[in-house]
Amino acid sequence: MSTSGPKRRRSTIADVAALAKVDRSVVSRLVNDDPRLTIRDSTRQRVLDAIAMLEYRPHAAARSLRTARTQTLGLLIPDFANPVYAEIIMGAEQAAAKVGGVLVTGSVRGAGMTPDSYLELLGHGRVDGLALVTDAMSTQTQTELDRVGLPWLLLNQAGAGKRRYVALDDQKAAALAVTHLVGLGHERIAHIAGPRGVDTARRRRNGYVAALRRAGLSPDQDLVVAAEYSVAGGAEAMRQLLRSPSPPTAVFVGTVASAVGALHAAYQMSVAVPDQVSVVAVHDLDLAASLVPPLTTVRMPLQLLGARAVELLLNESPSAEIREVVSDPIELIVRESTAPPRSRR
Repeated sequence: MSTSGPKRRRSTIADVAALAKVDRSVVSRLVNDDPRLTIRDSTRQRVLDAIAMLEYRPHAAARSLRTARTQTLGLLIPDFANPVYAEIIMGAEQAAAKVGGVLVTGSVRGAGMTPDSYLELLGHGRVDGLALVTDAMSTQTQTELDRVGLPWLLLNQAGAGKRRYVALDDQKAAALAVTHLVGLGHERIAHIAGPRGVDTARRRRNGYVAALRRAGLSPDQDLVVAAEYSVAGGAEAMRQLLRSPSPPTAVFVGTVASAVGALHAAYQMSVAVPDQVSVVAVHDLDLAASLVPPLTTVRMPLQLLGARAVELLLNESPSAEIREVVSDPIELIVRESTAPPRSRR
């Protein structure tokens, strides 16, 4: 059985001071462990008793203004369902733990919140810095974070107009994947790209195009399909490619989740991988080796990206420009989803 009624007002330092019959500064210095505070043991006990009786809890934001550090960092990602972000979070958590810090992670899609609303929630003395895997932070919010001196950083969102980011070398990863397919003898190489307007998709597509041109191959726009970074997105894009009058012999997929969908679509259409079409994707997660067939991937330093973001947030000035690209280690992991085209066998 529940009862309703007015909520109890949160106790304040003034309440504690009044009950303990001391000055408010005494309570403040006591709860903040000021080593210079000299009071009688009986006075100290009286204040502690008042704190317990009133169930007083210091306000995190207020304390952060005095101590300048909360030992807490915020990380905002688009979606917890994408396993790629789990690797980034793991690296960030480990780096924060090394310095006695805590990582608070939020998802825009899962909570139905905008990046700006999360920033409003986290950015008022509750965290020492914010890392964001998003392109959707408004200029107004950036200006406000700069004004209050709160460090912020974009993760894997690079390019013109962005002044604080740490990113992976997506163009290099894409080129490595395409060069592998070219080396096997493929010429008609398709690309299941990420969503239009997404920075990582743009850089991976640039790498795909550059690698084709270096190999003397002309990029064909009909072989590039934009899709969500998801199983469903990859499946639909693969179906579109395989239904074309002149289907590709190989497909470079922008991310591993989309590649799972692409492999499933090929199976549903009775197109054998790699006998009829080879598939390679960016990101090497544990599931890649367990797919049928095991997926050839480009392994990216996701955990290192998360760790580096934490290091930069803790050590760089909030006003400093940060444009850093983590390019190593990037490694091609060859498995059974790629092989020479039939014409080369």
